[in-house]
Amino acid sequence: MVARTRLGRILQSLALHLGAAAIIGYFAFQGYHGNYGLLAQRGYEQEIANLTLERDALKIERADLEHRVGLLRADRLDPDLLEELARRELGFAHPNDLVMLRPGR
Repeated sequence: MVARTRLGRILQSLALHLGAAAIIGYFAFQGYHGNYGLLAQRGYEQEIANLTLERDALKIERADLEHRVGLLRADRLDPDLLEELARRELGFAHPNDLVMLRPGR
């Protein structure tokens, strides 16, 4: 004979509801704090924004360097740029140039 008590049915129902609430709570917590949750998405969006700014700055720097390298090509050599680079690297100056020496350099 199977004896079913009212207390047993209440406890069984309560355990089922608590188990379901625990599972829902776990998935809600993971949806907010997990690796693919809302907080992680905000972090990814901020990282995308920072990397986009860095990429744009690097594109500008690369364009500037490509322009300066283009000025040094043999078919269209810019004499002023060549003279500036030679003076800076070799430390030369014309006899009529005024040279200012700055301490600490």
